Amino acid sequence: MKVLISGFEPFGKMSINPTEKLLLEAERFSLENVEIETILLPVQYDKCAEELIKKMAEAQPDVVIACGLAAGRTAITPERIGINIKDTGSGDPYPDNRGNTPMDEVIDEQSPDGLFSTLPNRLIEKKLKDLQIPAAISNSAGTFICNNTLYAVLNYIRKHNLAISAGFIHFPASTEMSARNPSLPSLPQEVMTQALKVIIETCAHHHYHCFGS
Repeated sequence: MKVLISGFEPFGKMSINPTEKLLLEAERFSLENVEIETILLPVQYDKCAEELIKKMAEAQPDVVIACGLAAGRTAITPERIGINIKDTGSGDPYPDNRGNTPMDEVIDEQSPDGLFSTLPNRLIEKKLKDLQIPAAISNSAGTFICNNTLYAVLNYIRKHNLAISAGFIHFPASTEMSARNPSLPSLPQEVMTQALKVIIETCAHHHYHCFGS
């Protein structure tokens, strides 16, 4: 069973992205019958997904777990759906790391408005809660880079009719980040690492029972 994990570089005013550290920690996991590959993605519209899809074509994974930072959330949140939109928002939005600020732009004009994650989100939530790790299913991955990545990957799988389970997991800020901003909800990096290991095991087991490989 091959599992591909993605994370992101820092963005906006944040010099840390805990998902970047999660990739380094995931590379050291020793899981029975599971081979892990990782990729660090740029916080750039479209390029985020292009690089992940290129890695998918090379690695031929059974499962893709994209990870991102949702600063301000208090729990680890599997995302239910990706939507066909790129929108940085109105007011005073922060751009992607290339300075792009699209508004009301579709990701793919020929594709559905929304696509559902195929990861076992409810089971992930339960497994994490059983370990006293805060978790909740999220019904919105936003309209920024994380959603762009989730939707484009699911759309790629749909278009090519691939037997790949895929989805997106948002992680809160790390305690290292909250030390600089005490009002920011956070989880210790080691707790998020433990959670990711459980998520990988859960997704690999679920995929095996669904697809037999």
